[in-house]
Amino acid sequence: MHRTRFLTAFFALTLSASFAQKPTTDKAQPAADKEFAADRALKTTRTLDLDKQVVTNGQVTIKGQRVPYKATAGTIPVWDDEGKAVAGVFFTYFERSDVSDRTSRPLVISFNGGPGTASVWMMLGYTGPRILKVDDEGYPVQPYGLRDNPHSILDVADIVYVDPVNTGFSRPANKDVPAAKLFFGVNADIKYLAEWINTFVSRYNRWSSPKYLIGESYGTTRVSGLANELQNSHWMYLNGVVLVSPTGLGLERGGPGQGALKLPYMAATAWYHKALPADLQDKDLTAMLPEVEAFTMSEYLPALSMGGSLPEQKRKDIAAKVARYSGLSTTAVMQNNLDVPLNFFWKELLRDKGFTVGRLDSRYRGIDAKDAGTSPDYNAELTSWLHSFTPAINMYMRDELNYKTDLKYYMFGPTFPWDNANNRTGENLHQAMLQNPYLHVLVQSGYFDGACDYYNAQYNLWQIDPSGKLRDRMSWEGYRSGHMLYLRREDLASSNENLRKFIQKSTPKPGQPAKY
Repeated sequence: MHRTRFLTAFFALTLSASFAQKPTTDKAQPAADKEFAADRALKTTRTLDLDKQVVTNGQVTIKGQRVPYKATAGTIPVWDDEGKAVAGVFFTYFERSDVSDRTSRPLVISFNGGPGTASVWMMLGYTGPRILKVDDEGYPVQPYGLRDNPHSILDVADIVYVDPVNTGFSRPANKDVPAAKLFFGVNADIKYLAEWINTFVSRYNRWSSPKYLIGESYGTTRVSGLANELQNSHWMYLNGVVLVSPTGLGLERGGPGQGALKLPYMAATAWYHKALPADLQDKDLTAMLPEVEAFTMSEYLPALSMGGSLPEQKRKDIAAKVARYSGLSTTAVMQNNLDVPLNFFWKELLRDKGFTVGRLDSRYRGIDAKDAGTSPDYNAELTSWLHSFTPAINMYMRDELNYKTDLKYYMFGPTFPWDNANNRTGENLHQAMLQNPYLHVLVQSGYFDGACDYYNAQYNLWQIDPSGKLRDRMSWEGYRSGHMLYLRREDLASSNENLRKFIQKSTPKPGQPAKY
């Protein structure tokens, strides 16, 4: 079918060139030729078909088992209150094709973050059946390309990757749609995506399936809010929510808390770059961090809370310990009033060696135009990731999934200004869990993530569940990588296996009631 469309477009181009040499009036042009020219014009505009899907088939070997699948790439509209299509949301849906009964087969709905970025990262880096070629630590290699993912969760669940409006190929219906109002804000985003999920689940007959949301970075804000919105506005109850490298979820942590909670991440980064004192450096990462975490909560946080009233000798003692754990000098800590900004940390830690460290993954090193300054010139890790992901997604969509378009695939799309007002997504997730005994939460963090650090992710869980009543349905896992924790090959295997176990554990047995 798509080969025919390609040939039609090719012939239309050829005919168009010959018409340019022998012009004719519109009146004299045969009706068939006018239709042909219109068809060519339609195919060569950079606009989105709001409701179009393309289906291909593939297979992948996962954990030694052959898994055939059907891949659907395309768009489903977003509808306004009057039933008019206001946008097309692009999605990629993978269904295991040797399953005849999907009533008990889990469905995973996957989002990335930004908030202006597409689902490419987890689809081609983490859970999908095809992943990009990188080295064992996640660095780009050439020639660019894709390989089968032997760790994909497609053996135990179907997966749909969703690109919110103005990410990937998703777009508003036309320039007159008030996109900022309808799509670009914490609560607007949750509202329209819940509507879209309802449409998707209905079209693909997945109402009976156990359902899971997985989000990365800002995607964790999104899925935390969606858990409650789906439950209370669409009566769609989830079995699990997975938060990969979570944001603060709208939970209060300003002032001293915000300053103190980042120290364990700094210690992990300093350990990785061998910048700690010998007694700490000689310990394994996870053996060293508990000491830092204990200091953070019992001494550092109270000291920052005291501010200028902290006695001078105590100030010097705290500065010395912060320096010991962060890999910085005591002088640098004192000059920052004990609270070292992250930008400065990324610039300062390896300044004497001529390097900066990455924000989203501090294993990555960068070089700046000059060693002086208070922050790096660029994000070393993000530059590296775009290097490998951008060719891969464009090749995958057009060459393997056969989705043909002249639209640019937005790795980062225009979604700003973003309305962050009234972000209560952490509390939304809490309420959803209280109301739904089936609902479980898994958090996955990279120790070297400086944007959404691992200790703040643990703090989220403490604050979401202050009573401790939900503790048996909430879990946290740490990995020796950064924001995209799955790019390190060892963590790709273990994180997918942990997802698989989470899905299997939280999918109830037939007839098991949802009750306290």
